[in-house]
Amino acid sequence: MLWRRAARSLAELLPKGLYKRSLLIVIVPMVLLQTAVTFAFMQHHWDLVTRRLSEAVARDVGALTDLYQKLPPGEDDTFLTNLASERFRMDATLLPAGPLPPVMPRSFYGALDPLTRILPNEIRKQVAQPFWLDTVGRSGLMEIRVDLGGRVLRLVTRRALAYEANAHIFVLWMLGAMIVLLTVAIIFLRNQIRPILRLARAAEDFGKGRDLDFSPHGAREVRQAGHAFIQMKRRVERATEQRTAMLNGVSHDLRTILTRFKLSLALLDNSPDSEFLQKDVDEMGQMLEGYLAFARGDTGESTARINIGSILEDLRADSERHGAELGVETRGDLDIRVRPMAMKRCVGNLVANAQRHAEHVRVSATRESQFVSIVVDDDGTGIAQAHREDVFRPFYRLDEARNQDEGGAGLGLAIARDIARSHGGDITLSDSPLGGLRAAVRIPV
Repeated sequence: MLWRRAARSLAELLPKGLYKRSLLIVIVPMVLLQTAVTFAFMQHHWDLVTRRLSEAVARDVGALTDLYQKLPPGEDDTFLTNLASERFRMDATLLPAGPLPPVMPRSFYGALDPLTRILPNEIRKQVAQPFWLDTVGRSGLMEIRVDLGGRVLRLVTRRALAYEANAHIFVLWMLGAMIVLLTVAIIFLRNQIRPILRLARAAEDFGKGRDLDFSPHGAREVRQAGHAFIQMKRRVERATEQRTAMLNGVSHDLRTILTRFKLSLALLDNSPDSEFLQKDVDEMGQMLEGYLAFARGDTGESTARINIGSILEDLRADSERHGAELGVETRGDLDIRVRPMAMKRCVGNLVANAQRHAEHVRVSATRESQFVSIVVDDDGTGIAQAHREDVFRPFYRLDEARNQDEGGAGLGLAIARDIARSHGGDITLSDSPLGGLRAAVRIPV
């Protein structure tokens, strides 16, 4: 279970987007490979070259030490000094006898420098006398002192004779190649991810009922997914058109029969029976319009950018014409692309439902980041928590407390939620600060 927790923790830290994950898939193996190659180079090649060069320097030091010991001091010192300079590329000097300097403390840089580890061991193999070595200086030189007994041989030479000084060039080449490869990978990945993002935006716009202009691009698999989306979109639109045509035919036939009923009732004498029949015919017409509106879903309307505040003002004017009061409050930028008549119907159903069961109704619209929130509050009797999802089911009616769409078919809230979801949003019910019910609509911008 511990490894599962660790895996979940790691998954939380990893990026969630496809583009960033693809970059991670490219970058991590490349960095690991470059690190492994660099480490192998530093540990094997660099140490090997340094060891070979150090062996050569140690042999030169051993040879010069043997020469100074074998030959008598005097006039041959100048010859040996010139020989060390010309043949061994070392500045040789004889110092008076005395103790060697103390051992230099090893710094952090010295611990990482392979020369400080390899060269003393190689000199120890070639020289039996006590010696002192300084390779940590920043001048690019190193100094070697050998105690010959009566004299001290001091040798100064360049560090480059015993050390691969250009190893950093390999590291720079590796870093440069990695940067170039990463740049190319980023460019190609961005071009491959862009068609997928366009397909996702097209699917999102289609789900919100917005007009879209989409053509497949990118890799073969992405184009196949794009063509499949276009075919699905056409099938959905074709099915919707067929359903709308069928509903229009049914609506025409039923309206014709209702018109005949109305004409027949108009020819009858005014009597209590005819009034009841007229009321039944009117109620039947309203129910028919509700059924057709719910089945049709207002999908034939085109989207347009409007201000939600104008819809709320129209609803307030409609309420005043019918003798009801409606409080309206707006905040923020409320311009949004929706189907205007469908959105007005959605909010209008919520307002009508609230006015039917409450004395005071207030509607407010607010911009919240990537959403526009429309809230309808009332001071009515509310709806119990257990029934707040049931009331959105078509033809569902409450027998007590709050009977939505009274005199109708129980489709008002179902139509409102259907319209909200067709725009990519939703409707939720909760307790209102006014004491009744709050209906909140959230539509993405």
